[in-house]
Amino acid sequence: MYFLIVEDAEKTAEQLRRGLSEMSVTVDVASDGLKGLAMARERDYDLIVLDLMLPGIDGFEVVKRLREGGSTTPVMILTARDEVHDRITGLQLGADDYLVKPYSFAELCARVQALLRRGQVVQQDEIQVADLTVNFFAHKATRAGKNLELTPKEFALLSLLIRRAGEVQSRLRIAERVWNLGFDANLKIVDVKVAALRAKVDGPYEKKLIHTVRGLGYILEDR
Repeated sequence: MYFLIVEDAEKTAEQLRRGLSEMSVTVDVASDGLKGLAMARERDYDLIVLDLMLPGIDGFEVVKRLREGGSTTPVMILTARDEVHDRITGLQLGADDYLVKPYSFAELCARVQALLRRGQVVQQDEIQVADLTVNFFAHKATRAGKNLELTPKEFALLSLLIRRAGEVQSRLRIAERVWNLGFDANLKIVDVKVAALRAKVDGPYEKKLIHTVRGLGYILEDR
């Protein structure tokens, strides 16, 4: 999993990064609102921990723009601002939780886990694009009613593409999400694995669903 911390106080950000990393997640840090917003739009994070008093744009504006752009990533506001009207504003703008500093790290972790569980509950059990169906609960994929024999990584790759159907997924994002590889990895593995997945998903069928977007990555859509 991938978390983003948007916090301008270096010491606080580092404490959060170290603590959350103990949950076996990858943690990125942004030190101002504009950078945090850009990173949140670029990468598919599982959780964003957001301060309010930030350089550039404040946390309220960050969460507002994220929700206006259609992002459903869980957002926890973590701030020293404890006024009731601030809490109400944050939640009305689209934050999922609001925790005031100073805080108990044990409580923060419990709230994080609750947000992640909540996100899992609202995810769809099954998604269909054209005659391709992926059932995440049953860990099963079919095309035109026929089972697709996929390896675990192929299923993870197909799940990523179909959950983001109609959106281009960069090779780097695919490498990060499916293989937990970083920016310095050899991304040729993505091309090889996508080709193998295509052979199973699209090979026997006239209608192709997985497409290459030259210079950008791959997209799954019904054209």
